Order: sequence, then C-alpha cells, then structure tokens
Amino acid sequence: MKKLACVLALAGAFASTNALAWGGDGHRAVGAIADKLLKGTNAQKQIAALLLPGETLESIANWADCVKGTYCGPQSQEMIDYTTGNPKHSEYHYTDVPFQLERYHDHGVGTSEVDIVQTLKQCIAVLQGKTDPALNPHKFTKRQALILLTHMTGDIHQPLHVGAAFVSKDGKFVVPKTHAEVDETAIFDSRGGNNLLLDDQKLTELSAGLIPPGEPKPIREGVPKALTKPFHSYWDSTTVDYAFRRVQTKTPEQFAQFAIDSKPAIKANSGDPATWPYQWADDALVVSKFAYADVVPGKITAQTSKKGETYYTFALEVPANYPVPSSQIAKEQLIKGGYKLAEVLKAIYG
Repeated sequence: MKKLACVLALAGAFASTNALAWGGDGHRAVGAIADKLLKGTNAQKQIAALLLPGETLESIANWADCVKGTYCGPQSQEMIDYTTGNPKHSEYHYTDVPFQLERYHDHGVGTSEVDIVQTLKQCIAVLQGKTDPALNPHKFTKRQALILLTHMTGDIHQPLHVGAAFVSKDGKFVVPKTHAEVDETAIFDSRGGNNLLLDDQKLTELSAGLIPPGEPKPIREGVPKALTKPFHSYWDSTTVDYAFRRVQTKTPEQFAQFAIDSKPAIKANSGDPATWPYQWADDALVVSKFAYADVVPGKITAQTSKKGETYYTFALEVPANYPVPSSQIAKEQLIKGGYKLAEVLKAIYG
C-alpha cells in the first residue's frame, strides 16, 4: 500500500492539552444531537434549570475548551472562577492508556486521578445529587458538572483522547508497564498524538474523494508541501470537516439532524451511570486501534530546538487513503457521543 510519510516530533514543549478535541463544530454537533434527543423529556426541564436563558447543550459544548483562554475571546467571571478553583482543568480532557490495551483500569499506566474518566465520574455523581466529598473532590457545582459532562462526553469519544501511542527507541509502538518507563530515552510518549506531524497538504489532496459532487475541491494552490499538522489536531478538526462532508452537511445543526434521521444503532450502556465513563473509555480504546491501524513509526532522529534543547523525531507512515477510514470513524464517534450524552442525562433525570 502506498504510504504517506510523516514526522513524529517528541519535543517536551508540547502537550495533548493544547488541542481542541473535535474542534468547535464537533463538540457543538454532539451537544445538538443530545438537545434533539432530549426534547420534551424531564431531563430537558432539569437541564434548562441549570442553563442561562438562551443556552443549550450545543451552545455550552465548547465552554470547557474556551476556559483555556486562547480560543473564544475574553474570559467571563464564571470561567475565571472555574480555572482558579481547578488549576489542573486542562488535564480533565483526556487519559493516556496505551492504545493496544483493552481496558481502562484505575491507576493503570497513562491514567491519573484527574483524567477524563475520573472527571466524568464526578460530574455524573454531582448531577445525581450525591454529596459525599470523596465523589466530588473538585467541588463542582451542578452547572459546572453539566457543562463539563457535555464537553467531556464528546472528548472521550475522540479516540486519541483515550488511546495513546508510546514508541520505543528502535521505532516500534510499545506498551509500557508503568508510566515511569516512559523516560524519553528508551520509551517516548507521543502526548496524545500532538507530536505526530502529518503532511496536511497531501492529506487535503487525498481527501478529494470525500467531497460531494459539485463542491469545490479543497486543494490549496501554493501551500508549501512541508506544511504539517499534528496528528491530534488532524483528529480534532480535519476528520470532523471530512465527516461533515461525507454526509453533505455544513453545520453542527445539519449534522445533528442527519444523525437523528439516520437512526443509528447505538448500543446502550448498562449498570450504574457512574460506571459508564469506564465503558466509554473501553470503547474508545477499541476505536483507537483503528485510528493507529497501519501507522508505522520509523528510525529515531535527534533534533535541536531553537532553545537548544534536544528532542527526537520518528519518521512515520500512514496509509495513503487515511482520510477515508478516519472520517468514517469520526462520523460514527460524533454521533455516538451525542447519543451517549442524551442517554446519561436521561438516566440521571429520568
């Protein structure tokens, strides 16, 4: 199979918290799907009591990314209060379980006490009215819990927000037994794929087959061939764009309506809703295996940053048709995220 050469830059200056999972449109689509599914239910009434006039799940879906301060303009006092009270809030959005594993386990490699699974558990407990401080160490209010649940349910269905890649010195994907083994000497952390750099122009050209008839092709003349995009950012934004195009929609609202009309077969969760984040994480690990399918790291190369720091790159190859399966995965995961958000809110409020 023809391959597309890429670069994996393992510079310590980067982190997976720098990206917007599913981008703005993807998160709004997840919220919009849930809004539609909850219409006329008791859950909708209870949710409305926590929202401000005019707010919907769609409109608050990006709040947890906006509080990072670089995406949505000036911070509101509510955002400032939240970030002050939650200094590790950027870590709530993901976990870093090796993608080869089958399950998320508490205290397992790549997990943390403030990762996305633990954060979602707390949000669900708060909305269920549970007041045990051990269940809510961050002291989320019910409004904060709803806002975070809306966003993080989208995040956990982005496969790279759960399944992480670790690379050995000889250029192979490996599974560290403990996080202490990830020493950036023998085993390297791809940091959620943020350091996997793709040839964005080439991927754009390869995506031409996803564009509906009659629409302009997104080939950008004059763009340098060396233009790159982090693998994580590709999954956050480009796959969402391609997913919308696959079904000939341009807005989150249109995508949400497509999702509802398509009547997808979404497997229901079981047991206490507090356990559902574990089930979602396990499902994301399954999907992440497809995200990394036929992706092959190569020889390690030492590089020097502008600050004089040493970091490492791996030549990486992905299939030339990668936009096709990745956009299909994104479409399915966005729809699943919207349905799961509605499902958990119905379970909480009836």
